[in-house]
Amino acid sequence: MDQHPITRAVRIQTARTREMEHSTPLFLTSSFCFEDAEEMRAAFAGENNDNIYSRYSNPSVQEFIDKMCVLEGMEAGFATSSGMSAIFGCFMTFLKSGDHLLSCKSIFGSTHTIVTKYLPRWNIDYSYAEIDKPETWEALIKPNTKLIYVETPTNPGLDIVDMEWLGNLAKKHGIILLVDNCFATPILQKPAQYGANLVLHSATKWLDGQGRVLGGVVVGEKNLIDELYLFCRNTGPAISPFHAWLLSKSLETLDVRIQRHCDNAEALVQALENHPKINWIKYPFHPSHPMYEIAKKQMARGGGLVTFDLKGGVEGGKKFMNALNMLSLTSNLGDTRSIASHPASTTHSKLSSEEQLSVGITPGLIRISVGLEHKDDIIGDIMQALAKS
Repeated sequence: MDQHPITRAVRIQTARTREMEHSTPLFLTSSFCFEDAEEMRAAFAGENNDNIYSRYSNPSVQEFIDKMCVLEGMEAGFATSSGMSAIFGCFMTFLKSGDHLLSCKSIFGSTHTIVTKYLPRWNIDYSYAEIDKPETWEALIKPNTKLIYVETPTNPGLDIVDMEWLGNLAKKHGIILLVDNCFATPILQKPAQYGANLVLHSATKWLDGQGRVLGGVVVGEKNLIDELYLFCRNTGPAISPFHAWLLSKSLETLDVRIQRHCDNAEALVQALENHPKINWIKYPFHPSHPMYEIAKKQMARGGGLVTFDLKGGVEGGKKFMNALNMLSLTSNLGDTRSIASHPASTTHSKLSSEEQLSVGITPGLIRISVGLEHKDDIIGDIMQALAKS
């Protein structure tokens, strides 16, 4: 009987050694040995799957990749040192001079910098599409468009892309579709079901879930991952075996953690409804979300991120952040501990005011990464901070 992907993510392990360990071992080694010259020759010739060097492959890394492939329903993958190296690796593998990238406008600040500042240096053109205007996307596709890149939900606006519609559009034009599934995780949505060819994650976030390590991962169709592997093998953005080992162990509790994050986020949204100091609250599974129906169609639950807009603007945001007692003020998300951030002054501060507003970042926008503390304590800290802002 076929096992559920969540079960397989718990049970997949590197082959046991002669020590018969129950918990998977950690392979902290830079290189691997061979029995003889012929075995070594065959490995370098690609005639077997033997490990050569940890920049290429490593058993601890492969275990993490195998689990992610199962969870996302993909054929192969490659793990990187960070989420940004996963994004950059995909851009450099599948785009060359003279090509065109189509991306949703609402993307992470560092990704925006790569798209607008660095890709043009290599004569790679781009167009930004409005998430809430899908009727405009097809007109932005050019004969040299080779890659479509989207976040869904987006960072930090929590906008939703209709992946079924976008998958059909990419297939119609023969374009690779790359989806950043970091915010939802494969527990809440699987882009491959809607036509995504590649799916990536900043594993630093929910996949680790405890704010311990940096990491990234790309999974997808084998022929595409083979190309990505060759680029990354030569350029070196490989993940540390230790970080991969930690991430592999973290995946064993991913479903349990995500369900609790969602429970707490839903409770927070309910508590903040109609608060006098908030202009609006945004959560994918709240009926007020403009893409609520799409979110319900392609996501199992709404996730662990909540945003709201303070009536006090920038100053109100600063007062709120300074008044928090328990929530952490940090740029990360997806931790066991709840986190508050003010995107306009931090992660997206390099954007102009006009650019911020165009991707849904208002001066008073607060992003809450809802943690695993008791919901009453999370809500209580936010309420007392609102009272002082």
